[in-house]
Amino acid sequence: MTLPQTDALSIAHVLTEALPYIQRYRGKTLVVKYGGNAMVDDYLESSFARDIVLMKLVGMNPVVVHGGGPQITDLLKRIGKESTFVDGMRVTDTETMDVVEMVLGGQVNKWIVNCINRHGGKAVGLTGKDGDLIRARKMVFTRDNPALKAPEIIDIGHVGDVASIDTSVIDMLIKGNFIPVIAPIGVGEDGQSYNINADVVACKLAKVMQAEKIILITNTAGVLDKQGKLLTGLSARDVDALIADGTISGGMLPKIRGALEAVQAGVRTAHIIDGRVEHAVLLEIFTDQGVGTLIYGRRG
Repeated sequence: MTLPQTDALSIAHVLTEALPYIQRYRGKTLVVKYGGNAMVDDYLESSFARDIVLMKLVGMNPVVVHGGGPQITDLLKRIGKESTFVDGMRVTDTETMDVVEMVLGGQVNKWIVNCINRHGGKAVGLTGKDGDLIRARKMVFTRDNPALKAPEIIDIGHVGDVASIDTSVIDMLIKGNFIPVIAPIGVGEDGQSYNINADVVACKLAKVMQAEKIILITNTAGVLDKQGKLLTGLSARDVDALIADGTISGGMLPKIRGALEAVQAGVRTAHIIDGRVEHAVLLEIFTDQGVGTLIYGRRG
C-alpha cells in the first residue's frame, strides 16, 4: 500500500527535523526521570519504553531513574498500613522501608526493565545499593514550632538525601551497550537503606555524570505562568525570578531546584515534560518545538 503524498512528506519532514538532533546527541548521556501517569498507563508505558530504545539505537546513552510512590502506597494499604506524610514526604519507618525496597527495587524496577527489553532494548535494573552507586545521608527535617520558640526536629525515618554518587557500575553498563534503570534507594554509612526522592537522584546523577540533558517526566505540561500558560524556554535567572515571585511553588519546587542545580553545574539543559503525552521524550529531544519547559544554564 502506497502512502498518500501528503502523509509521506509529513513523515519525511519529521525524520529530517530529527536528524541534526540525532547527530548532536550521539554518544551523549541523557538522564531521564520516569514517573507519574506514564508509569500507570499501559499505552504510555509502551510509548516511553520505545522512546528509550530508539534513543539507544541512534547512539545516545539514556539512563533511567524511576519513582513508584503510588505503587508503594497501594502495597502498604494491602498489608493494612496507612501512609503518613510530612510536608509531602512519606514517613518511612523500618517496616515501610522494607516495602519501599520490595516495590522500588523489585516490582517497579523489574517491570520497567522488562518493558524496555520487550521493545528491543537491553536494560539492567539497579538500586543505589548496587556497586555502592548512591551513598545516602539521613534527611533532617525541621519546622517552626511557636510553642517551643525554636525549630522542631521531626524524625521521618528512612528518608534520605544523596551524599555521593559513584557511577562506576553505570559507566560499565553503558560501555556494554546496556540501558541502566535505577531505583532511588541509597545506603548510609551505618548500612541502613534510605528512600530518596527520584527527582533528586536523577538531577544529582546528571550533575555527577555531566550529562547532556536531565529530563523530568511529570503530570503537568511543564512550568506554567500565573495565567496557566506553558513557559517553554527559561534561563537560570528566569527560574530564580519565578521562584521569588511565587509563580513556581509547591510540588514543582523540588524538581525545579534540582534541575537548576544540574544546569548550573554543567548539565547543558534540563527539561520538564508532560508524561501524559504519547512519545513525550522523543518529541522533546528530536523536534524544534518540544513539548515541555526547557531550562538552560549556558549556550553553545
